[in-house]
Amino acid sequence: MITRRAAFSGLVALPLVPSVLGERLIPWETRLIMAAREQIGITLSYDPAYVSLDYPNGDLPRERGVCTDVLVRAYRDAFDFDLQSAVHKDMTAAFSAYPKIWGLTRPDRNIDHRRVPNLETYFRRHGTRLPVPDELADWQAGDIYTMRLNGRLPHVGIVSDKMTPMGHRHVIHNIGAGTAEDDILGMFDDEQRFRFEPPAA
Repeated sequence: MITRRAAFSGLVALPLVPSVLGERLIPWETRLIMAAREQIGITLSYDPAYVSLDYPNGDLPRERGVCTDVLVRAYRDAFDFDLQSAVHKDMTAAFSAYPKIWGLTRPDRNIDHRRVPNLETYFRRHGTRLPVPDELADWQAGDIYTMRLNGRLPHVGIVSDKMTPMGHRHVIHNIGAGTAEDDILGMFDDEQRFRFEPPAA
């Protein structure tokens, strides 16, 4: 027979047990932002070099990477969702839908997921592309933000829940000196907005 003390002890212990259900009670946007923010102070440099990666879940050492690696690592850490394999499988199935900027004739699982135009295409095909808000304050936490630096260099980040004194949000990204959380919305060319809640969320 279970005594009242034993039952009470079991109830007290429950909050101390890690729970997938407990994690899922946290909004997916918050989980994504938390996973991105945890890279600050870990990824300290920008390294665009082509590298042969394991597959799936291949990665560079976490102290280095590019802007796309912030997203890839955040989705893996938050949801166990691997953009490397997701993009590779989608490109294999629909290669003609993806940009031909780099002269490739077939998918390359080492680099495809680390290129912003490919991620934009994947998110258009599997997530939601949203209009860029007229007001900076209307960007939402968990939005994926892309732009072109100096009109030509693609860049991507995750819109965070941290607010500026002017009432709009920061972006978690790596624009050259490691992962950081900065006030950059509305400052660049060809800004685009996506949302992608993976199935695992």
